[in-house]
Amino acid sequence: MNFSDFSLAVPVMEGIMAMGYDKPTPIQEQAIPIILAGHDLIACAQTGTGKTAAFLLPVIHRLVKQGPSDDNIRVLIIAPTRELAIQIDQQLQGFAYFAGLSSIAIYGGGTGAGFEQEKKALQQGAQVIVATPGRLISHLSMGYVDFSNLQYLILDEADRMLDMGFLPDITRIISQLPAQRQTLLFSATMPEGIRRLSEKILNAPQQINLSVSKPAENVLQAAYLVHENQKIALVESLIQGKDLPLILIFVSTKAGVKEVESILRRKQFNVSAIHSDLEQEQRIEVMNRFKARMLQVLVATDIVSRGIDVDDISLVINYNVPGDAEDYVHRVGRTARAERSGVALTFVSEKEFGKFHRIEKFLGNPIRKLLLPAHLGEGPSAENYAASERQGRNRHNNGGFRKKNTSAHPRQKAGQGGKPRRSDSRPPKH
Repeated sequence: MNFSDFSLAVPVMEGIMAMGYDKPTPIQEQAIPIILAGHDLIACAQTGTGKTAAFLLPVIHRLVKQGPSDDNIRVLIIAPTRELAIQIDQQLQGFAYFAGLSSIAIYGGGTGAGFEQEKKALQQGAQVIVATPGRLISHLSMGYVDFSNLQYLILDEADRMLDMGFLPDITRIISQLPAQRQTLLFSATMPEGIRRLSEKILNAPQQINLSVSKPAENVLQAAYLVHENQKIALVESLIQGKDLPLILIFVSTKAGVKEVESILRRKQFNVSAIHSDLEQEQRIEVMNRFKARMLQVLVATDIVSRGIDVDDISLVINYNVPGDAEDYVHRVGRTARAERSGVALTFVSEKEFGKFHRIEKFLGNPIRKLLLPAHLGEGPSAENYAASERQGRNRHNNGGFRKKNTSAHPRQKAGQGGKPRRSDSRPPKH
């Protein structure tokens, strides 16, 4: 199938060719006809499947077919993070270049001048608004945003927005929108909260469910069993002197990101970091330098695990095991994009054994464990890792509780009172 099969408007097809797109992805094949037909849609598809184009292309087509705009806001796209909002707006500008649509990305963390620019665009009626919930609420509170002519509402990464606590903001925003509109909800997963939200805001929606896929086959996945104090030395060993143009290191906390960046910088690596303490302009500059290969190593929290489109990342390092399997898939999916190959390595300390077992269970196969470089010494043993999996399985089979021993305690002879001592045989906590 080709994009020409959708019979999209000429300016849209010109944008597709200018952006270098060839054949539609599965989510695009399924979603574009549904959106063109005017149906509401709830689509479950993970990052990296091409879902941004899946909703942008049909919406741009329909705006083009409507003819010149009277400077009213027609489309509202809500995204959970600044980075994703910026990425959507960049793709929108590319696809809509020949369509002459006006758009603006609205997100927090910028300057006062940036807020004034957003205000002006909202007042004058930019046709497409891409916004993060909190920033849009700030503008709505001032009373000058007019959504009365809105035709399309798109919620992207809806599950992440709920995880981040944006449900009250989303509910408030939607209360300001016309009831007659086309609503499109995209989510990487479909938890109960998303289903309840969809029932409230969508009208007889069509559904697409592309299940969360496993990492691409061209990603070489492996793990190191390490002690926490071995992790930074392992990073250095892996990247020192290697021909790896772009390396992305995920660290679970902002403080951890700063620490890893600082240590690598002192060791003369070409490294920078992205975290929430940076001003938005600084974050954009860092990401642009990374994309342009002016920066070899980027250290980041999960804020960039979704929605960042960098095709040639050669190595992803999970400095900490991610909180769940889907986050792992998103992190690993930053490499081996656009049919390239890549490597994803995860550092697993003893306290992270349980989380990594759950990831392996989700993937359906164990991830290969590599030996630490000899100069780092020994890490936790594979036997301990396997034992922790068995202990976790036993706890699960017992419903999370140890079986109560109803027989008399060995030290409690017949007719004697007193409490038995606490058993020392309970499995260790992870």
